[in-house]
Amino acid sequence: MITVPDDFGRILGEESREWRANLPTLATKFCARWRLTPDGSLLTGHTAVVLPVRRADGHPAVLKLTWLDDENRQEPMALRAWRGQGVVDLLDHDDEQGALLLERLDHTRSLGDAPIEEALAVTGGLLRRLRTPAGPEFRRHEFPDLTERNADRGGPLPVDLVRHADVLGAELTATAGTTLVNQDLHYENVLRGDREPWVLIDPKPLSGDREIGVIPLLWNRFGELDGERGLRDRFAALCDIGELDADRARAWTFCRAVDTWLWCLDEELDEMATVVEAIARTFRP
Repeated sequence: MITVPDDFGRILGEESREWRANLPTLATKFCARWRLTPDGSLLTGHTAVVLPVRRADGHPAVLKLTWLDDENRQEPMALRAWRGQGVVDLLDHDDEQGALLLERLDHTRSLGDAPIEEALAVTGGLLRRLRTPAGPEFRRHEFPDLTERNADRGGPLPVDLVRHADVLGAELTATAGTTLVNQDLHYENVLRGDREPWVLIDPKPLSGDREIGVIPLLWNRFGELDGERGLRDRFAALCDIGELDADRARAWTFCRAVDTWLWCLDEELDEMATVVEAIARTFRP
């Protein structure tokens, strides 16, 4: 049914080895269950494979098989809650085995290649549109103890900056709203569609403030920014189009930048660390 590239999923670690080896069997199983016919080459991401298929009635779709973790386990619940409004349509799913049957989009065309003005208009519009209340079943955002993490790593980040992020992050978390939020909205995850011109895929859902979702739209396509002024202008545009609380968005952006900065150092992602450091210093309250 499918041939999975040898290097797929290594980022997931050894615990995913059995799941990766079983992907051809899973693809066969769900094609049979949902009466699907393969209709293209297998696509791979960081944590999932996607097989273009046709349904029994001939309509195109994709079968997505996902390695389940805390960030993506509730993806089907979120897609059901958003009901296809600006997001990919969920046609069927199996929560236990991480299988989703989804509307087919054009994976060769994303907002990552669109003019930045259009990309900001669309993603800001998604921030504005996706205001669905999150039920109690959705995972709440939990802000980590950055001071302890920084100390454990020998203090690579300025202590006062980390302490500031810790205090502010605790305040934000304690007062966060209950909107269904995609914490990983970025340009590459918005694809060209037929039902709508641009459609969001691969959400990482949370219950919290909409303002949590701004920072990925700053660090993605960061190289196109004209210095700090360009960074602030993009932030202002997203807040304006998305109808966000600018002060709260600034605070969340700072806190998430410091958190991500520490993570980048752990993963030895030097270029990304430089980007989020710039964001943290720019938006420090």
